[in-house]
Amino acid sequence: MPARKPAPPPELSEPATQVLRRFRLVFNTVKTHFQQVEKQAGIGGAQLWALSLIEARPGLGTGELARAMDVHQSTASNIVRALVGRGLIQADKAGTDKRAVQLTLLPPGRTVLRKAPGPLSGVLPQALAALDAETLARLDADLARLISVLDGDERAANIPLGQ
Repeated sequence: MPARKPAPPPELSEPATQVLRRFRLVFNTVKTHFQQVEKQAGIGGAQLWALSLIEARPGLGTGELARAMDVHQSTASNIVRALVGRGLIQADKAGTDKRAVQLTLLPPGRTVLRKAPGPLSGVLPQALAALDAETLARLDADLARLISVLDGDERAANIPLGQ
């Protein structure tokens, strides 16, 4: 029996083409920002965001960092491990629970923050924070529908783009 050829890709309607262009613009804007961060600061976007949060909240714990960045605890732990390894932050055991750490920015971390282009949280979180509640609700509903059609893996929602 001969192998079947895959179906040809569908022709996109003009509205679908316009939306595709808008997604490309969003993704490429985010990618360009992360490339600038890497070039100027020497670290990835997620690490930069974490540094800025640690600077703003000295003594922040890894769990609090995960919540602030809306990432999984293990992702935050990996970011912390990388920042400690580069000598940008210090992680001290705190209190009676020796598993808990308090994160502190070190002088080399401050230097990285001074070199980095803004916004430190990334261009997409900054842009989303600037939108009104009604626009965000519409966007959320529409993206949920798109994700459903894509059959997207929900676990990917907690992986930072700048990692």
